[in-house]
Amino acid sequence: MPEHVIEISAATFEREVLEASRSAPVVVDFWAPWCGPCRALTPVLERLAAAYGGRFRLAKINSDENQDLAAAFGVRSIPTVIGFRDGRAVAQFLGAVPESQARAFIDKLIPSPSQLEQARAAGLRTAGDLANAAGALRRAIELDAANDAARLDLAEVLIELGRPAEASPLLDAVRPDVDLEARIAALRAAIAFAQSGGDEGGLREKLAANPADHGARLALAGAYAGKKRYREALDELLEIVRRDKDWQDGEARKQVLNIFNLAGSEPELVSEYRRKLASALY
Repeated sequence: MPEHVIEISAATFEREVLEASRSAPVVVDFWAPWCGPCRALTPVLERLAAAYGGRFRLAKINSDENQDLAAAFGVRSIPTVIGFRDGRAVAQFLGAVPESQARAFIDKLIPSPSQLEQARAAGLRTAGDLANAAGALRRAIELDAANDAARLDLAEVLIELGRPAEASPLLDAVRPDVDLEARIAALRAAIAFAQSGGDEGGLREKLAANPADHGARLALAGAYAGKKRYREALDELLEIVRRDKDWQDGEARKQVLNIFNLAGSEPELVSEYRRKLASALY
């Protein structure tokens, strides 16, 4: 078996394809010994695997011997080639295509220098090194001005660094994309929360003196949300909803939904407060 080419079975698929694709793309070739087009495509893919020197891995799966695996990915004819990246299938083609077409398919799978910097930034963020993560994301954008995902990542890091004013222009520079709209809206809300500031002690004193001061309660919720204290923020917003559902055209309810977007990495919290919001409204 040539270098960078491996045979895969159902038993090794998760480790050798899904997990391995988090480090480098994996191109999976579903084939069978009797398939003429497969015999034409195999040397093309193997040549490319050698030429790219490990920038992607070629995994061959005998569909006759792994019918359940082929069925799981909807393989109805062979050869079927599926590209995996970051643990999931992201592209595919059917049939014995020319080498130029196979190369173009692989080029789209392989991370660009900009995407590699973006991935490096993700590792730095996980390690808590936000300053260097911001630097890596700036380099990612310099390498590819069209990398809006890196632009949004940088805006998020700047908010976490307490520099929300620098994040706003990044959001303004993102090209219209329906797939990014929800994240942009969440980041704009995060910027607003971060900039709302507010003296927590003073706001709590106002509420102690007048629990119906919805303006002070909204400001306190914003102060909490700006510090990612989402549970406390949601409690204050739900109190406004319970007292006056339509206050300022439902502003408290709108801010609850903004926090749901921001707290997407905490699904249990979001689920809990969705139920509480429904109870408060109805």
